[in-house]
Amino acid sequence: MRVPLSWLREYVDVPADAAPEDILAALVSVGFEEEDVHRFDLTGPIVVGRVVSFEPEPQSNGKTIRWCQVDVGEANGGIRGIVCGASNFFEGDKVVVTLPGAVLPGPFPIAARKTYGHVSDGMIASAKELGLGDEHSGILRLTELGLDSDEDAPVGADAIALLGLDDAAIDVNVTPDRGYALSVRGIAREYSHATGAAFRDPGLREFDELEHPATGFDVAVDDRAPIRGRVGATEFAVRVVSGVDPSRPTPPWMVARLTLAGIRSLGILIDITNYVMVELGNPIHGYDLDKLSGGITVRRATPGEKLTTLDGKERTLDGEDLLITDESGPIGLAGVMGGGTTEMTDATRNVLIEAAIFDTVTIARTARRHKLPSEASRRFERGVDPLLPFVAARRVADLMVELAGGTLEPVGGALFGEVFLEAIDLPRGFVAGIIGIDYTDDEVVAALETIGAEVSGTAAGWEVIPPSWRPDLTDKWTLAEEVARIHGLDRVPSVLPTAPSGRGLTDAQKGRRRVSNALAAAGFVETPSFPFTTRDSNDLHGSASGEELPSVKIANPLDGQAPYLRRSLVPGLLQVAHRNVSRGLTDLALFEVGAVFLPEPGTQYGTATVPPLAVRPDDATLAELHASIPPQPRHVAVLVAGNASPKKPGQAAVTADLSDVFAAVAAIGSAAGVDIEISQTRRAALHPGRAAALTVGGAEVGYAGELHPEVSAAADLSGRVLVAEVDLDAVLASAGERVVVASLSGYPAATQDVSLVVPDSVTASALASALSEGAGSLLESLRLVDDYRGSGVPEGSKSLTFALRFRADDRTLTAAEASEAKLAGVAVAAERFGAVIRD
Repeated sequence: MRVPLSWLREYVDVPADAAPEDILAALVSVGFEEEDVHRFDLTGPIVVGRVVSFEPEPQSNGKTIRWCQVDVGEANGGIRGIVCGASNFFEGDKVVVTLPGAVLPGPFPIAARKTYGHVSDGMIASAKELGLGDEHSGILRLTELGLDSDEDAPVGADAIALLGLDDAAIDVNVTPDRGYALSVRGIAREYSHATGAAFRDPGLREFDELEHPATGFDVAVDDRAPIRGRVGATEFAVRVVSGVDPSRPTPPWMVARLTLAGIRSLGILIDITNYVMVELGNPIHGYDLDKLSGGITVRRATPGEKLTTLDGKERTLDGEDLLITDESGPIGLAGVMGGGTTEMTDATRNVLIEAAIFDTVTIARTARRHKLPSEASRRFERGVDPLLPFVAARRVADLMVELAGGTLEPVGGALFGEVFLEAIDLPRGFVAGIIGIDYTDDEVVAALETIGAEVSGTAAGWEVIPPSWRPDLTDKWTLAEEVARIHGLDRVPSVLPTAPSGRGLTDAQKGRRRVSNALAAAGFVETPSFPFTTRDSNDLHGSASGEELPSVKIANPLDGQAPYLRRSLVPGLLQVAHRNVSRGLTDLALFEVGAVFLPEPGTQYGTATVPPLAVRPDDATLAELHASIPPQPRHVAVLVAGNASPKKPGQAAVTADLSDVFAAVAAIGSAAGVDIEISQTRRAALHPGRAAALTVGGAEVGYAGELHPEVSAAADLSGRVLVAEVDLDAVLASAGERVVVASLSGYPAATQDVSLVVPDSVTASALASALSEGAGSLLESLRLVDDYRGSGVPEGSKSLTFALRFRADDRTLTAAEASEAKLAGVAVAAERFGAVIRD
């Protein structure tokens, strides 16, 4: 929320010497987050000038410039010659002159310079060049702003102060529960809370029509399908202003304030409605009364009904959408955006002003459904003070009478809704117990009364009625937070709570952390990604054959091209890899730990009931909720591409290959406390012959291999791309609850090699398992070092060479003991596969 300081000072006593940073610091002390300070990025000298004369001079490029003589006042050098390309001004006009030394937004420094055969001693500025708007069709004429008199705009006067360009705005982040702060009224109140400065509430004006609303214009609410039983509109006030002049200029002070507040000036009538919205926090909509047919009815849309909104787009409506209608049909999306058929234009002479209270859920859903966020919907979906509409409508009417020359008519209409504010019981001592500060009773009462609550004492404590503009105050906990906020969050002690014994990380959480730390230590970078993908990606990477699988489709996806929840982590890693490669980072080692979503075929998920808030569901309800969602195991996936080792002096680059991704799989298994076995397999997404199945205890837990070149190319990745994905939950479950690290032996190892000739059909992993099984407990490690097929090896066979390392815990092994263990392994391999030792 951006609030100009001059506007803020109208409703709260801000010291004249207070800097924007001081005001932000005060707001931070009551729980707001500062964003920025906004200023008109210009410096003087920028003064009022009068065009004494000008000479049109056609140029060879077809353009006609004006050589102007402009009086900028004796103090500024008197008459100055200025070249101007605009033609929308006349002799005698007062204009804004930027003299040499001035700097305009951009930054654009002004200097005397030779152009078109003259030395232009300054520049006559347009509204856009001054930062006052987007209008750049000509220079800014002060006459059009009503500043043509010598009293209002004397020649030579500082134009920065005259146009309000010396103002600044503070910008604070407003959380969704504090919709009241999306207004000058709300921020002024909070500054008062922080500093004790006197606050003048612009929303508490007393008007006769609040008790006796105007009549003569029919207004009705016909909501036959309220969401959660809440009627779409509870308050609706309309006022009529006739005889307005939409050609009148918006006063400079209003344009400056709206600009600093982040709102573009669109003409006096629309500017007034926006001004009151920012001032009070109640969105206002104005209609061209002469374009309306009959009265106004607020109703739900008929599915498929059409409406062209102010942005010129025709929208197909949903049955939940709340509409403003007249006898001709829909004329606006309630609380979001008006319709194009009744908008105020330069031809508008009579205005119908609407101020209302709409259901927050309805407005939020409509804005998201149509992807149409607006300043109005932003406020309505957070909650607007239900006592404001009549005040806001009258404020707009008064400004239209004052600034647009209109007449306030007695004709109007109103719908009242009962504003019931339920009292909250606040036990004595509760606030101190929650916050940890011994607040006195007087401090508690003073804080609650400061925010506008009505507090009355009871035997057990207090009964508190929250103010109408604070729908977030619903229970004693939120009241306790307000007490802490008003008396200073800096008073809350910083005490580190003692964790209850036995409530640390679970074994599964510890296991996941070990795996993540192991991969990070191995040089991989963790890259969490969005869990959204396409059905094709789910089918390709979620199964070995690429068959069609059931996937969970999101009802309202962030990206319509990827509306499904992932069955695999690999598509997300491919997107991350593509993004990095496109930015020149080609050597990649990535990993992600996250949930995948695996719906069972033929199973319907979802629940028809939603448990109530603030109440812990019972075991039966929890079981029903768990059954309503698909299985969501956690996986870990890695991706390696480019070079595993970059080029160095005297050493060529080493391209990543299967050994790198297998090393990552080994690191996962080691951190989890299991041995992951690797065997050859086939998968639709992987290169034939370069795909491995990963198993633990005979159960498959994942896969690893090189992506098929077509899959890599589809992701715009060149070269070899290696991936692996492991069901981390299954791996950790196989490891059991406790992982015990083996002790290190202090005795030396005995190493031996063995080359075995086996048929081509025998896999290296199967042969290694046989050797390991036969060698027994003395075998510490086994590693494949060579795969030979050629001369000396029978056709249809291959020679696999393994490096074996033996070690005992209690003695130094002899060569004979190591050879005996090796031959025992060879015997098992010979029995199982017909392996023979190669000579």
